[in-house]
Amino acid sequence: MTQTPPSPSVKGWCPGAYRPMMSGDGLVVRVRPVLARLTQDQVIGLCDTALAFGSGLIDLTSRSNLQIRGVAEENHQAVLDRLRDLDLLPDDPILEGRRNILIAPMLSKGDDTARLAAKFMARLGDLPELPAKMGYAIDTDIAPQFIQNSADFRFERTVTGDLILRADGMSRGRAVSVDTAIDRLIEMADWFVTTGGRENRRMARHTSLTALPADWQAVLPAAPAQPMTPGQTAIGAVFGAAFGQINAAALKTLMTATDAQALRVTPWRLILLEGAEMADTAAFITTANDPLLKADACPGAPLCATATVETRDIARALASQITGPLHVSGCAKGCARPRACATTLVGRDGAFDLVQNGTPWDQPTQTGLSPDTVMEVLGTH
Repeated sequence: MTQTPPSPSVKGWCPGAYRPMMSGDGLVVRVRPVLARLTQDQVIGLCDTALAFGSGLIDLTSRSNLQIRGVAEENHQAVLDRLRDLDLLPDDPILEGRRNILIAPMLSKGDDTARLAAKFMARLGDLPELPAKMGYAIDTDIAPQFIQNSADFRFERTVTGDLILRADGMSRGRAVSVDTAIDRLIEMADWFVTTGGRENRRMARHTSLTALPADWQAVLPAAPAQPMTPGQTAIGAVFGAAFGQINAAALKTLMTATDAQALRVTPWRLILLEGAEMADTAAFITTANDPLLKADACPGAPLCATATVETRDIARALASQITGPLHVSGCAKGCARPRACATTLVGRDGAFDLVQNGTPWDQPTQTGLSPDTVMEVLGTH
């Protein structure tokens, strides 16, 4: 008889620099770079910090942040001091925790994306108290790119290039301008709070239960853009990181070898190196058809105390063997991909459950699979 997995227990907050999260390999210290961009000196300094005080591994997160892994508790203050010296802690702990902002990666100085981001960051203190995991997307290139990424408040373009503010979960948004946009966002945040949104925790769930004002859902956004992939762009070279994990020494070498002026972080396990040409490197993904780009896997055991299985070796082995997206999750929380996937393996009590076309917390079709059995079941699909 197929067993129903236990309900996942998800923390109600994300790690930050000032408020790190303990994992199986030590503290996870999250860095939220302004405009999702770091200068060459900041990147090299961050890599040196990860090598000196952490495990030497840096995570790319689904919110365009970076995480230093494996920091001992006694080294946390030293890490904060280094980040402050690098100007990677530009605001106080409260505002740093609110700066969950996805930034369209192809922005240029003075464009609408940069102007909106600057205006919004200047007014973070005007927001009401919101649930810790709520986030924002300044998705104002020609067409939206963050449709599949988590954000509760979304600035987007219409097909004619006009700006709208869209509540997550709604197909339409409200017409705004660069000058009015932040006022309208704060107004929407106040509406979320006064209509009981804190109990629902996220905007999409709240809008499924609570009607928005009619004029806030009047305008359609443009169709989604094609996803970014590794390769050369007009701004620089795009490289991928398998499972969003970067070796700090390898990143430092790549920045130096390409003489990149800066690094832009994306929520897609891709980094854009400004002014760089594509380089041949085994440490990063360089082609758009690499099967690892369709595979998600959390750190797994022993790096995560919640996980009971190793995740990334089996994900690497399966990525080129199956058709369609793959998610290997160390537990039912599904941190690496908290949404449905064609094939999901969920760690439980040292073995794997198989979920097809569902989320890690859905009913599995098979349970108790060993790594060898998983390869037999999925290896030829």
